Amino acid sequence: MTRRILHIIPTLDPHGAEKQLTLLATGLPRDQFDVHVCALTRGGPHMDVLRQAGIPVTMIGKRWKLDPAAYWQLKRHIIALKPDLVHTWLFAGNSYGRAAARAAGVRHLIAAERCIDPWKAWHELAIDRYLARRTDRLVANSPAVRDFYVERGLPAEKFVVIPNGVPPAKPSCVSRAALLDELGLPADARLIGAIGRLWPQKRVKELIWGADQLRCVYQGAHLLVIGDGPLREQLERYARLCEVTEYVHFLGTRTDVPRLLPHFDVIWLASGYEGQSNAIMEAMASGIPVVATDIPGNRDLVVHGETGYLVPQNSRSAFAKWTLPLLEDSALAERLGSAGKMRMAAEFSVQRMVGRYLDLYSEILG
Repeated sequence: MTRRILHIIPTLDPHGAEKQLTLLATGLPRDQFDVHVCALTRGGPHMDVLRQAGIPVTMIGKRWKLDPAAYWQLKRHIIALKPDLVHTWLFAGNSYGRAAARAAGVRHLIAAERCIDPWKAWHELAIDRYLARRTDRLVANSPAVRDFYVERGLPAEKFVVIPNGVPPAKPSCVSRAALLDELGLPADARLIGAIGRLWPQKRVKELIWGADQLRCVYQGAHLLVIGDGPLREQLERYARLCEVTEYVHFLGTRTDVPRLLPHFDVIWLASGYEGQSNAIMEAMASGIPVVATDIPGNRDLVVHGETGYLVPQNSRSAFAKWTLPLLEDSALAERLGSAGKMRMAAEFSVQRMVGRYLDLYSEILG
């Protein structure tokens, strides 16, 4: 018997949770599940992927943080669809989605908590605690996320940890020489990637400092910042003031990251908090060593000295210190990169992630 699953998420922007939803929705067996997706606010690049896979996508058009019209429209959509299970993602999806689903008579609910969220105010955590009592299971993508929410009063017995999945990396369709020429970089440039949204969590300013320090001892290093966000203009101005624009490059949002990624020598991530970084996982799947902050979430992925290096927060010099040997010793970089690639294939495959959700859905739906 086919069971209908409705996923509700704020947007289908090119971010981590949206990508994981897309991988899950397109990976579920069609003979068992009729999958639908609802975006509360807007679509995005993942909407095309879902629709090409034959998965219906509905956009509600939520305009404000508190939008009663969007709530009622969502409730009507759920009543018409009659899903057997509603799976919600991120705070807006979790709050609007669970409230509307319960009001529409849906019996089974799953909510996904994807990140350590220190930004949440007391009333937002109160909403999380209230709705958790009416939710079958809470899915965290890492033990760190589970522990964060349990410490804030969500029921530990309802949590299940299902790590993110990452697909196998594909070879780049462009040569390194052609890519460097396209980017206007020297033929001997060494590429350090920083991939993610440009907002305070990611601490990109720390990476600009790190790139400046690295250039003092290794002239060929270039930092490529991929992503966009509210801090982009401020960070670009900061790079100009520091006179590092010769080797710190802002590439903006790119739809061709898989084309670029295999040519990076190192990936940097300076986040102050994470759930489970897709940027780290995709780099490791491509065989690229990672230098990242030593925080919960990153520790679940990067094994220090085996697949990359974990560095203290707020230590700008640490990124330069641990990256230098990777640029100078190609055998070391290859060994760490290969170990990361094997770790992703063995423990964080998309197939394994989908299989865990299959088990969870079967448990809840009987």
